[in-house]
Amino acid sequence: MQIRRVTAYDDVTAAAHLFDDRPIADATRAFLADDRHHLLIAYVDDEPAGFVSGVETTHPDKGTEMFLYELGVDESHQRQGIGTALVEALLALARERGCYGAFTATEPDNVAALATYARTRADTEATVSLSWTF
Repeated sequence: MQIRRVTAYDDVTAAAHLFDDRPIADATRAFLADDRHHLLIAYVDDEPAGFVSGVETTHPDKGTEMFLYELGVDESHQRQGIGTALVEALLALARERGCYGAFTATEPDNVAALATYARTRADTEATVSLSWTF
């Protein structure tokens, strides 16, 4: 397995099967154009097998931290350590970029995600997630 930071539109479209929905062209280009947005793809035999995305977020009284936006591993490659390796690679990138920490959220019944994050020594915090849809 090899993990690469992706910056080319064609690399995202080649990995489209890993995302929840088909990548949107304008959104993909905007994501890739911002150097605070990060997309790492794991390749097995040069085929996309999983990805993690992260976004650096900065606040005046806190500094910069990495938001682990999404993690996905192709079903045929699950339970092989790819998700853990992707999270660890994003955390390493966050440290390199000077982030003071990282955070993410998942559903309480997402057993696979919770196990992956536990393997990477994440602390579990009790929070409430709220959203607005426009």
